Amino acid sequence: MNPGLRKVGGWLYRRAENAIAIAIGAMFAAFLLQVVFRYLLNWPTGWSNELTVVLWIWVVLFGAAFVVREEEEIRFDLLYATVGPDIRRVMTLAFAIALVALYGWSFPAVFSYVTFMKVESTAYLKIRFDWLFSIYLVFV
Repeated sequence: MNPGLRKVGGWLYRRAENAIAIAIGAMFAAFLLQVVFRYLLNWPTGWSNELTVVLWIWVVLFGAAFVVREEEEIRFDLLYATVGPDIRRVMTLAFAIALVALYGWSFPAVFSYVTFMKVESTAYLKIRFDWLFSIYLVFV
């Protein structure tokens, strides 16, 4: 691979990690504010809960799409680990084809649903649902 591309890819990967860290920090701050407002001031805030949920969706899907490496994924491979290398190749190919087919089959419906959701928005922050769920299109 071209060293220049590898360098750019590494830089982008680190920025994606930074974005996840900032989002997790913002989630924690919103959670602390929610606790303070609800239990100390007796003044519940809906926006802090909504912000935490929105950030959680983006942290999980953005992180899975761009930050989590293949060796960091959790796998259930009891059957896969018990067979030989030739059978593993066949299983890998079959699962890859099935996964691509499933995503290819579901993508038009997912895209249609996400773009349809522009008519709805979140209750407190008024974030359009198509923007909120657009990360799912990238995740897929």
